[in-house]
Amino acid sequence: MAGRISEDFINEVRGSVNIVDVISQYVSLEKRGKDYVGLCPFHQEKTPSFSVNPDKQFFYCFGCHKGGNVYKFIMEKEEVTFPESVERVAEFANIPMPQEYQEQPVKLNPLMQMHKDAADFYQQVLMTTKIGERGLEYARKRGLDDDLLKHFKIGYAPGKSDLLLTYLRGEGYTDDQLAESGLFVKSQDGRLFDRFRDRLMFPMSDESGHPVAFSGRRISDDPEEPKYLNSPETSIFNKSDLLFHFSEAKKHARKEGHLVLFEGHMDVISAYKAGVKTGIASMGTSLTQQQVYMIRRISKQVVINYDGDDPGQHATERAVGLFKQAGNFDLGIVILPDKLDPDEYVKQYGADSYQAAIRGAISTTDFFLQRLRKKYNLNNEREQVAYLSEAVAEIAALPNPVEQDLYVSRLAKETGVSLDALKVNLSRARRKQRRVDQHTSSEVLPEPAPLAPAADPQPVTRALKAQQRLLYAYIYSDEARDYLLINGFVFPNPEYERLAKLWLNYIEIHENVSLSGFLDFIPEELQSIIVSTDMTELPGEITLEELEAQVRVLNLCKIDDEIDRHMQAIADARRRNDQTAILLETQAILQLRQLKLQEEEAVSDRRKASQG
Repeated sequence: MAGRISEDFINEVRGSVNIVDVISQYVSLEKRGKDYVGLCPFHQEKTPSFSVNPDKQFFYCFGCHKGGNVYKFIMEKEEVTFPESVERVAEFANIPMPQEYQEQPVKLNPLMQMHKDAADFYQQVLMTTKIGERGLEYARKRGLDDDLLKHFKIGYAPGKSDLLLTYLRGEGYTDDQLAESGLFVKSQDGRLFDRFRDRLMFPMSDESGHPVAFSGRRISDDPEEPKYLNSPETSIFNKSDLLFHFSEAKKHARKEGHLVLFEGHMDVISAYKAGVKTGIASMGTSLTQQQVYMIRRISKQVVINYDGDDPGQHATERAVGLFKQAGNFDLGIVILPDKLDPDEYVKQYGADSYQAAIRGAISTTDFFLQRLRKKYNLNNEREQVAYLSEAVAEIAALPNPVEQDLYVSRLAKETGVSLDALKVNLSRARRKQRRVDQHTSSEVLPEPAPLAPAADPQPVTRALKAQQRLLYAYIYSDEARDYLLINGFVFPNPEYERLAKLWLNYIEIHENVSLSGFLDFIPEELQSIIVSTDMTELPGEITLEELEAQVRVLNLCKIDDEIDRHMQAIADARRRNDQTAILLETQAILQLRQLKLQEEEAVSDRRKASQG
């Protein structure tokens, strides 16, 4: 584990970054009032409940109730320790880590470390060994120069059956770990063999950039071998949750304003070579809802550039359907000529032409109408009517009347049918579409499965609201804190009481205090209480009268709890037919109700006095 990091350095790094800039690497944020909002990266949701406050340098999700400062975000998102999160943020801020920390290596999950070692091994074989020359020759034929090979960490798995196995055993991995990794196959007698042989190796990285799987491209012409061989799913790899080049593309997406979705990783690499840095691809499989959600967190602007052949265009139609189902996407479609895939197009027409094709992406409606025209024989009047009927129905589903008018006018010019006649059909189609929309909106649509279990929030009771307000005053007001301490106030909730004591300890040993710094001082399980309390809209100042009123609210809640306890005791006594216990419990309830009446009268008198 890394060496100890001084508190001064922790504060320096935290103060050198804006939490909005850091989180924007993972979530597409929009300014709303004084906060920035987006889709939570910790659970799936359709309506943004994730909020980032640049003034307080906090994040908080009102859905799953995760919250904290920039270090807490990195710890949660990257699944790293606190020192490692400081290192990540320092790297973002271009602040070098202390020398004593730099000398300590950061440990990864053993399977993730194994995949990193395997990726390094495969690339070393490709770039520096005699046995790798076969792979290097193939890479050169595919237009992969040294810069591309190094950037994408491409390597070569030789034809031998135990080369990687021998290397990783030498690195200290156990056979159980090797078997679990997916990098090997096991024979019937229990022996392990390299899964990938005589293949160009493309590492597949998770959202943080750590290799977790591989895709191996066949080099030989043997038709018995699959063209691409992918890693099986493991504890660190789920193909539905991974997009090739995603960790790199999302960094460029903030500048470019969009992501470009491809079918395969060679398309991503060719586009990168042509200057398109925001390319991503699913791992040889159809796009999934989870991958769409990953994309939506980063950018709503997506260009789809699948292969130009019929299977590629069918895949485009399916992808458009998934994006529309998720909602709130601005989609563009690139259809390359001659049924070319992006890799072939770049080689044939060059980088400038390809960049122009990306900039000239057509709308999903244009794409649909182009596909529709190929479906019908427009020289046949009956098929032309069917074409116009289906086209108008598609146009009617557009939410923007200007778009509807534009496409209907285009249809009229294209087919020679009068604009008035098409508008009558459009009006009918719109009425039909409204009925469909009303029917759909009345149905309860199932929510996607969450990325992670959402925390069970405490019910927001009167007592909890009062404690939130008192904790807020305890932290921000010296006078309020002194008043509560002098009167021996104790928070009924043990976690709130623990936070109050920790705050006293924190301000006693720190000269410069801040709530963001306090979060680094307290246990992780208490941080969300502080953030949710601070991000709740509360009045800035608290008067002595309000303090007393909030304390009385807690007293009333305590009395109610006592009454409930005695009521339960009466029910138990009745089951036992214990008349003496019933009498005693009833007397206790009467006394408590009298005490509650006195408290309520005091609260009422205080309210009248403040209003008078």
